[in-house]
Amino acid sequence: MLLNLDQLTAFLNVVDLGSFTAAADKAGLTQPAVSLQVKLLEQRLGVRLIERVGRRAQPSPAGLELIPQARRIIEACSLAEEAMMPFREGSSGRVRIGSGGTASIHLLPRAIAIAKKRMPDLEIIVRVGNIDEILRDLEANALDLAVVALPASGRSLEVEPFHEDELLAVAPKGSVMPDGGPDVEFMKEKTLLLYEGGNTRRATNEWFEASGVRPEPAMEFGSVEAIKELVAAGLGWSVLPDMALRREESDRLVTSPLKPRLVRQLGIVLRRDKHLTKGLREILKSLRELQDDREHEA
Repeated sequence: MLLNLDQLTAFLNVVDLGSFTAAADKAGLTQPAVSLQVKLLEQRLGVRLIERVGRRAQPSPAGLELIPQARRIIEACSLAEEAMMPFREGSSGRVRIGSGGTASIHLLPRAIAIAKKRMPDLEIIVRVGNIDEILRDLEANALDLAVVALPASGRSLEVEPFHEDELLAVAPKGSVMPDGGPDVEFMKEKTLLLYEGGNTRRATNEWFEASGVRPEPAMEFGSVEAIKELVAAGLGWSVLPDMALRREESDRLVTSPLKPRLVRQLGIVLRRDKHLTKGLREILKSLRELQDDREHEA
């Protein structure tokens, strides 16, 4: 049988006020109810805690020893309740997001900024990894949400496509793009610097293979940002997501849609049984708002 907080509180009130009647008035209880709580606590601990000296109730030697312990227990419980207040009121919380490198740099920060305006105390953790790792952690409930390039699948997962992102041919400044965009025959003659792994690379390979060409990159990297720097340095051409190609980079890079065009789709992935906390709902709302703004701009 665990210690009872109401019994400890009754004991401390009797000690502080020196009277069962006064302790009862403070707690809004009857005097017999407070006496019963103290008696049950004494039975639980196997010692006498309160002694009567004249008309005043005073702690026994065992009661004196219990007082600081009881106060620490009551204080710890109060602190625990205070820590939960923001969550109960919906003003705090934590959301763990898994994402690929490009989305974590160029998409999630905007969504997080929107969510933080509405919930300033919301704690957001972003974990970057490959899609297999992210989906595995999502199914294990080590992540609350994933934003990844599709396809994504899992028996316990629910996928919501929400953002289309075109893959573009990227070349050093001064390069000439063919009218209508570079096709496979044009691109296969270039020194290719391609992203390594993931659904974005899979989509790029399928674009080449649809024309009977297997891409043979000179170099492969797990970082889109590294590829951009190498292309800008004149070391080759690449195929990269539009979201990673900021407009201010036009003085270093030349970009063009491919022929035929190649579009990847990003999705929001959750466990089907995931409880949607206020913080998680805000992140979902912010991601969808970004897509709505993009559609209106288009």
